[in-house]
Amino acid sequence: MMAKEEFMNKMVIAIRTDIKLSPGKMAVQVAHAAVNCAFSTKKDHERWFKAWYKEGQKKVVVKGGSLKDLYELKNVAEGLGLSTSIVQDAGKTEVEPGTVTCLGIGPGPSPEVNKVTGSLTLV
Repeated sequence: MMAKEEFMNKMVIAIRTDIKLSPGKMAVQVAHAAVNCAFSTKKDHERWFKAWYKEGQKKVVVKGGSLKDLYELKNVAEGLGLSTSIVQDAGKTEVEPGTVTCLGIGPGPSPEVNKVTGSLTLV
């Protein structure tokens, strides 16, 4: 098993903190972001995807703030060439249809991802 500091690549999912999501709903939204980002990175940055996958697919979930904050993070990430995925809920259970719940970033090189999310706190 790898030590924590040995991961060279990671994916980060930033959750909105200004809306109420149950733990189960949050888990599902994070899963949507992770799958979307993995597919996007495999298509657009295959080398990053393969390296991340081979290492064990490190994923980190952080507090992303408001909707505006998520879009600011998205813009910074995309400016660095990282894949992103904004997740909008279907609205069948806890929130209104189309509500943005989280943002996936990566996977990509940890130093690049940290430029976007390194200051955010863990969920």
